[in-house]
Amino acid sequence: MRYPVYRLLGDPGLRVIIGAYNSLLAEKFSRQALRIAREQGLALNPNRTPAHDWETAAGGGLRAVGVGGGITGQGGSLVIIDDPVKSREEANSAAYRERVWDWYREDLYTRLEPGGAVVLIQTRWHEDDLAGRILASEQAGEWTVISLPAEAEAEDVLGRAAGEPLCPARFDRAALADIRATLGSWAYTALYQQRPLPEGGGMFKREFFSIVEAAPAEARRVRYWDKAGSAGAGDYSVGVRMAKTAEGLYYVEHVVRGQWSAYERSRVERQTAEADGREVAIWLEQEPGSGGKESAEASVRNLGGFNVRAEPVSGTKEVRAMPLAAQCEAGNVKLVRGAWNAAYLEELVSFPSAAHDDQVDASSGAFNKLARASRGIYI
Repeated sequence: MRYPVYRLLGDPGLRVIIGAYNSLLAEKFSRQALRIAREQGLALNPNRTPAHDWETAAGGGLRAVGVGGGITGQGGSLVIIDDPVKSREEANSAAYRERVWDWYREDLYTRLEPGGAVVLIQTRWHEDDLAGRILASEQAGEWTVISLPAEAEAEDVLGRAAGEPLCPARFDRAALADIRATLGSWAYTALYQQRPLPEGGGMFKREFFSIVEAAPAEARRVRYWDKAGSAGAGDYSVGVRMAKTAEGLYYVEHVVRGQWSAYERSRVERQTAEADGREVAIWLEQEPGSGGKESAEASVRNLGGFNVRAEPVSGTKEVRAMPLAAQCEAGNVKLVRGAWNAAYLEELVSFPSAAHDDQVDASSGAFNKLARASRGIYI
């Protein structure tokens, strides 16, 4: 917390806001800055020195706030956000990411004074985190990104050779290798390399997949739907058709994907079923609650005349995807060439850190149905 004090020494009238994932951490940062300010002889207002909101004698100062906390009655010329997300678990929560984004836009950013600046310091747990959303917004060009990975990568900004440690006196190559082995590649890449997932993908890697011109005619087939109900925004509705041969090879034959309204989705589901043919079994993921059950029942009615069923799902998305990922890594899953290949691969290799995972969910569902069928369970 030396940086805000450095700025206040140069301009004691500066108003600084520090944000963190909760008020306790933000106040800890503020206390550290207050201690440093006193050590450096910064003139303070003796009547206002609480840890969360202290002032200089010139009317500047620092205020601390946690994610979700309001900042009424005060603007800031310097806003510092340090660790808005505590862990990968929070980062993987779409609800929490939305909460952080709303807090940034509706509370912090609205308090930024003309000519002010925002500094964001964070671990990149997820591609759709606060940094990811800012860099995907129209304001991206206003930001300067400084990323200093523990191990140098291609085109290192410091001119280091690939693999060269950032601070060998603290963590040399051997130490970083031990840390990577202990944390695993996902956590290591986020914490030490500032990338949400390893290059080439996490659970799924590009080299797992080969693209073929067609799947064998003799195969068992299923189309699995992961449904969403928003038109033009939010999650995608996805239907993945997958085939399995007697030799145990799986083929992703076709992917239908769109951000449709419930009415549009019903029409696409019916058209897709007609195109697939009645020999292709259809499964629908049933969302939790009465609304999810009613939506599933409506889809089953819409697909009357076909072999269609709905099921509630359990377990995390990662756990449901593991059996599919294992067969992909073994080279037993092929993709049939199609216009959908690029977007499909991009989502899989980014999973579970990508903004969308609907194609993964539908693929996991189709795979698990075919795998169960091979054990004599009717699909």
